[in-house]
Amino acid sequence: MAINVEHSTCVDLYKFADVFSVDRVRKSCLQWIYENFQITSSDEFCSLSVNQLTDIISHDELDVKEETTVWEAVVRWVQHSREDRLHHLPNILPHIRFNLLTSKNRAVILEHPLVREDAGISEVIRSLVQTENPDLKPRFGMTMEMVILSNVETDELLFMNPRQGTYISCSYDPEDIPEVTALTVTSDNNIYILTRERESNDQYHLFKYNHAGNVWEHAGVSSVSGFKYSENSDPLLSRYHYLVEVDQILYYLVVEVRVGSTDVQMRKYNPDTDQWQECSQLHVEAFSYLYFSAALSCGPNLYLLTSTDIHRYDPRQDRWLEREPQRIIRDVCTAVARGMEIFCTDFNFSHTMVYHTELDYWRDLPGWQNPDLQIDHRPSLFVLDNRLHILLEVYDTVKQGPSTYYVVYVFDDDDDGELFLCLERLEGHSAS
Repeated sequence: MAINVEHSTCVDLYKFADVFSVDRVRKSCLQWIYENFQITSSDEFCSLSVNQLTDIISHDELDVKEETTVWEAVVRWVQHSREDRLHHLPNILPHIRFNLLTSKNRAVILEHPLVREDAGISEVIRSLVQTENPDLKPRFGMTMEMVILSNVETDELLFMNPRQGTYISCSYDPEDIPEVTALTVTSDNNIYILTRERESNDQYHLFKYNHAGNVWEHAGVSSVSGFKYSENSDPLLSRYHYLVEVDQILYYLVVEVRVGSTDVQMRKYNPDTDQWQECSQLHVEAFSYLYFSAALSCGPNLYLLTSTDIHRYDPRQDRWLEREPQRIIRDVCTAVARGMEIFCTDFNFSHTMVYHTELDYWRDLPGWQNPDLQIDHRPSLFVLDNRLHILLEVYDTVKQGPSTYYVVYVFDDDDDGELFLCLERLEGHSAS
């Protein structure tokens, strides 16, 4: 039943599963309704109970472009049996996100016959408009998933929509930009940067990007002290800083790469105490001069990929565990997680590997066959719409003089095979 939900059956199956507490079928039906909210025009939708209706319209996952669509669905439901349902409307209205409506749309709703003829309903709507609950987020269909193209070391924050080949540039004064040590985008689409105090080399502060105001604001998190250099006699080749989120907890890592070893020091932020706590350290003996790495979250764990090893950190046990290393990529420069898999590639995009975190298994990813592109800058893997993409900055061999452009490839892993396909050539910006 759960895997055979469709347009003609989703509402009736949902009602059945709701009454008899068949959770798997109920969840599958709700997801289908969220993604196909146009079914609100059907008679089946109008047969929902008031509790079932409010259960559906209260979720963020509704794929609607405007909140007026939710209002219109409620109106159809009420008018289907007006005498029996009108008295439910004041209890339904708080589930409509009036804060997402324009003032013009609000005015139109207040003039609707259902509202105009009932002073109590009108008063409820006016009260909801005035309170503007900030916890009511935009619906799924109202948001656009974007990619951060450049970092914040420049005087702009640049977002990219590969599906449309367009950019959004948010510029600000250089003095308003904190000095970036590490950056991360969390699962709730917040952008955080860790910045070092100019007066001190030992204290770091967390800043959060205000999307609406286009400003960097202090995240309201206590500062974190820098890590001391490990007591290792081997010459230090490089020191990398990472900021990673796992299950809404932020982790700050410092990776010290030396001639014969790699040392990882890490702290996590505890929101209950507003303190940074020490985590288990990691020491890896690696007799190699290759010193590239990547840190990211996948599922409930944190992963560190180096040129020779992959290690998993389990937050529940505060423990590092070595996993099966990959043997092909000599210099891992970018990695991204999708589901239970981690994808990584090298600076030249010559090899791409996939690691399955549950099976502890690596496989080589085929499909990259474009040796004519000369890559100028390190590539960036990212996931958009649950599909693997890679952003490359390549030389333009046609134009006179030094010139580069961006190109985005998407990995096609449908039934027809696995290969990277050119999605879009993006003009107008250089990498940073």
